[in-house]
Amino acid sequence: MSVLRSLTSRLVLTTVVLVLAVSMLLGAATTLAMRSYLRDQLDHQVEQALRLPPAGGPGAEVGMVRAIVPDGGSPRGDIVQPGARAEVSGAALEELVDVPADGTAHSVSVSGLGDYRVIAVEAGGGTVVVGLPEDDVSATLNRLMSLELLFALLATVAGGVVALVVVRRQLRPLREVAATAHAVAERPLATGAVDLTERVPDHLTDEHTEVGQVGAALNTLLAHVETSLEARHRSEQQVRQFVADASHELRTPLATIAGYTELARRRPGDPAVVRTALDKVEEESGRMTSLVEDLLLLARLDAGRPLEREPVDLTRLAVEAVSDARVVDPGRHWRVDIPDELVDAPAVVTGDGLRLHQVIANLLTNARKHTPPGTTVTVAVRRDGFAVHDDGPGFPPDLVDHAFERFARGDAARTRGAEVGVGLGLALVDAIVTAHGGRVTLSSAPGDTTVTVAGLTRFA
Repeated sequence: MSVLRSLTSRLVLTTVVLVLAVSMLLGAATTLAMRSYLRDQLDHQVEQALRLPPAGGPGAEVGMVRAIVPDGGSPRGDIVQPGARAEVSGAALEELVDVPADGTAHSVSVSGLGDYRVIAVEAGGGTVVVGLPEDDVSATLNRLMSLELLFALLATVAGGVVALVVVRRQLRPLREVAATAHAVAERPLATGAVDLTERVPDHLTDEHTEVGQVGAALNTLLAHVETSLEARHRSEQQVRQFVADASHELRTPLATIAGYTELARRRPGDPAVVRTALDKVEEESGRMTSLVEDLLLLARLDAGRPLEREPVDLTRLAVEAVSDARVVDPGRHWRVDIPDELVDAPAVVTGDGLRLHQVIANLLTNARKHTPPGTTVTVAVRRDGFAVHDDGPGFPPDLVDHAFERFARGDAARTRGAEVGVGLGLALVDAIVTAHGGRVTLSSAPGDTTVTVAGLTRFA
């Protein structure tokens, strides 16, 4: 049965069965037509034999039987044999006499003589019965059926051979498509960068044909798989980089804590040294705590943890954040731009107020860290978001496209300074805004840097 699993085998078998069935039907129809024709001819001959004289004559065929049943007399019958006539009696004569005298031909099996076509008619005060043997008709039909069977077998074999050649040729494009699929299946796709260049040739992607539809669908699938593998590889690289960056950021405060702890252990009698060590341990612990909390928040956002969904007044958030920034850094000019249309109808969106406040605070902190004193920072409130603009030096050109990536910082050497963070501020901004269904964009040039948050869901 495994041989019949292939499409080629099934198509060839179907063709062979159809050819054989058609041949048999044609043979049966031909046999029936020929049988009807020969019987009509034989019936005509029997009708002619009725016109022969009782003694027969030159027209009497060998094997013809005749029976006469006179009214009130005993029936008698004879049969024409080569060179003579013989009497018919007994059961054979009774079977002939029993034929209805209706002038219609009947098939009668005469004992000792065989199958006959017989006609009985009333004539001259009695009944005349004449019959001719069906041997020639049967022999002709048997010969015809033998030839039909032979031709049916030949046609079936020829049909199978032709079907095999045609089906193989027609399915050759499908085998080429399968070869492409096998080539892709043999490639290692589990890890690393994958250059998936295999495609079904263009001449096999015509969607007006069934094979073309399969080829086009496979090419679409391969393109999708290639894109997915590239995304998976990028994700793997980002995870590796993320782990490396997080390890680097945690290693520095841990090394600082270990160093000052060792210093305090060696000089326990010096209060100034112990106090300095405890201050540094507290400072680095706070820095690690902040980093871990940021990482935890990013992980929760990546996992799709739902945020609070409540009305949030963006105008109030902007005013509060700018007021806090003025207290922390009075050396810069902090402004809030509220359009007239929002004075009487505040911009209210649906979201998590604490996280949206964190977005504005992170953007203002980023502006404070990366602009010189005297810079003007403006928070412009919009109906579905806000924009933070500053007239500082701007982002490095090579950082603009990656500013929202995790641990992305302008200081390539990762030197920790008083105003250098760990590179998670803008990443958190992007993650929180995305979780709210919005989008964040950056445009930067010397003296003109704007981070825009838009698309937040307005509160109905």
